Amino acid sequence: MTSSQASIQEILVQLGIKSQNPAYSTGLEWAKIDNRTKKTIYSPIDDEPIASVELATPQDYEIVVQKAQEAFKIWQKIPAPKRGEIIRQIGDKLRAYKEPLGKLVTYEMGKILQEGLGEVQEMIDICDFAVGLSRQLYGLTMHSERPMHRMYEQWHPLGIVGIISAFNFPVAVWSWNAMIAAVCGDVCIWKPSEKTPLTAIACQHIIADVLRANSLPEGVFCLILGDASIGELMSKDHRLPLISATGSTQMGKKVAEAVAKRLGKSILELGGNNAIIITENANLEMAIRAVLFGAVGTAGQRCTSTRRLIVHEKVYEEVKNRLTKIYPTLPVGNPLDSKTLVGPLIDKEAVKAFQLALQKVQQEGGKLLVGGELLERKGNYVQPAIVEVENHYPTVQEETFAPILYLIKYQGSVENAIAIQNDVKQGLSSAIFTTNLLEAEVFLSCVGSDCGIANVNIGTSGAEIGGAFGGEKETGGGRESGSDAWKAYMRRQTNTINYGSELPLAQGIKFDF
Repeated sequence: MTSSQASIQEILVQLGIKSQNPAYSTGLEWAKIDNRTKKTIYSPIDDEPIASVELATPQDYEIVVQKAQEAFKIWQKIPAPKRGEIIRQIGDKLRAYKEPLGKLVTYEMGKILQEGLGEVQEMIDICDFAVGLSRQLYGLTMHSERPMHRMYEQWHPLGIVGIISAFNFPVAVWSWNAMIAAVCGDVCIWKPSEKTPLTAIACQHIIADVLRANSLPEGVFCLILGDASIGELMSKDHRLPLISATGSTQMGKKVAEAVAKRLGKSILELGGNNAIIITENANLEMAIRAVLFGAVGTAGQRCTSTRRLIVHEKVYEEVKNRLTKIYPTLPVGNPLDSKTLVGPLIDKEAVKAFQLALQKVQQEGGKLLVGGELLERKGNYVQPAIVEVENHYPTVQEETFAPILYLIKYQGSVENAIAIQNDVKQGLSSAIFTTNLLEAEVFLSCVGSDCGIANVNIGTSGAEIGGAFGGEKETGGGRESGSDAWKAYMRRQTNTINYGSELPLAQGIKFDF
């Protein structure tokens, strides 16, 4: 047994998990047949195998959907505040298991431990948010034009929500969807990334304890492990009225097409090509710190990672010089080491994508200023890179899920910088650093940033759960987490009640016979 395997086993024991290889769970029970395709999971920390899991079959998928359908009949009838009480208990369980679950995130995904713990805290926060929301699923009342009539709207659960999550936030993004959907009265089927199934299994065990303690049925929270074929089944299945998918734009387009063909609903959280603008009026101390976290945090594997840095010509050289001095000193290494700021990429394919992007962008005219090396150690470690570019380079126009920062100079007004920022296909997160009120307001106006997230004097990463999260253009247009994102998980119904003895028609229409 490798050291990583031993550490994983210790964590699983702390989480109360005895088996980590079943292909699916319907909340309380786990699949017991042991004849499916197996997949070995490797830790990006040292490339050592840490577990083996089974991948579900189409027959497994059918069992899961049927259990979810049965559970929905019961779950939707439970009053929303009582559903909120179940989520409160899940949040308390997550608090109790925060440390081992955060470590498991780090071992399996590779983000530094503080970020792993932060991801679990994000799950706890969304549980708290959902508990409050369970008493605030408000509809509106409207005045009718007809006498003795009352109009109002109410919201009802959709049914089964399919959740397809990505490796970079293996548990938090699932919780954004699952906890909100659950208080809305929906049941969930979760297909986690093939690269990070262990954290999903751990969450399923935690939830099972709560469901069992409250005598709730199987099928409220379901988990299914599988490859893209399972995601395809979910996307095409009319029994799943909503699919929430996080991943690449390429994957999202396939999901969107399949769901749209059956007139279903989708929430898509796809690629980001996020920029920070630094104007001549910026507080550079704040800006540099935000750029560093945005560009190299999670080894550049956040959908909100800072990919492009657009800097005014008056401060361009200073910003460039400061960043190129700091980058070689960044502590890259084992994410469990408290001194590490940059952990590994998820796998060898990610390392190859990092190398290929640097090669291509230099062929297009980019100048590599610093970084880009592969570190000679076990695991998937690279030295974060800065490349001087122009925004129109093809590689700059695409998202590379790695710590590459593209440095771009702009001249003139802030409108010129905003035009550069918006001139990509993606539209997730954006930020501006300026102490000039007029520049900030232009950036936030309707002619400013075209992204779903626009920040002033903070970076592109680190969204709070209280706001709706999502982006525009090829980012997908979906919204998750806070604000009124809950409405995507419910169906709106307009009701009119006639409490009189006559039947007047709207718009004064006469229909006498």
